[in-house]
Amino acid sequence: MGRQWLLAKREVASLRKSQATGKFIREITIAARHGGADPATNSRLAAALEKARKESVPKDAIERAIAKGAGTGGDKTSLEHITFEGYAPHKVPVIVETFTDNTNRTTPEIRVLFKKGQLGASGSNKFLFDNVGLVEAHTAKSGTDLEEAAIEAGANEVEPLTHEQNDDIPKEASGARFITDRANTHGVSKWLSENGWTVVTSELGFVPKQCPDLSEEQRAEVGAFLQALDDHDDVHRVWAAVK
Repeated sequence: MGRQWLLAKREVASLRKSQATGKFIREITIAARHGGADPATNSRLAAALEKARKESVPKDAIERAIAKGAGTGGDKTSLEHITFEGYAPHKVPVIVETFTDNTNRTTPEIRVLFKKGQLGASGSNKFLFDNVGLVEAHTAKSGTDLEEAAIEAGANEVEPLTHEQNDDIPKEASGARFITDRANTHGVSKWLSENGWTVVTSELGFVPKQCPDLSEEQRAEVGAFLQALDDHDDVHRVWAAVK
């Protein structure tokens, strides 16, 4: 999806950098909570740490996030996972994952965003998605056979991934998105890491079973709505049926 709806003003860019840092910290906390504090045995944490370091997130902030997630730090604030289901403009199914320490704040704010979204609406739709393990990675090896890599790693499916689709993929690298059973996510990540791949994302997520056909104008409207959701401080992931 194009990113033409993003504002380029310096103040906005600075704000979004701060928001992005907060999301990196939250991802580290969540990864440590679900898989432990050792990145060697927690592929999701390893990928989150790689992203955070790439974006120059302070080391002490990273360490606090790991300790908080693993339950070994002084901060005992708990984060609750809340999932919202709904539709973007033009009936595009959307699932929004949030982590919050105040459900009384987050729930009405997300509902307001759905109401404000032009033609957006809430409503059950998880049956329109497959809940799977997702591993995104890249390799510098030229001529890499993605299908063979997927089979060796134990993934069910694989699709090419470019820098335009995920800016964590270098322009000159061969990128791929591996789709696997939820329980096999770490196994796929581990095999890739041990065989010349750099893993940038390792998580559980939602893949749409089908995506509606949209014009460029409609895609822009959907994109603006999705960006408004993603900009919310408590939103962790936005999954949408958009190609």
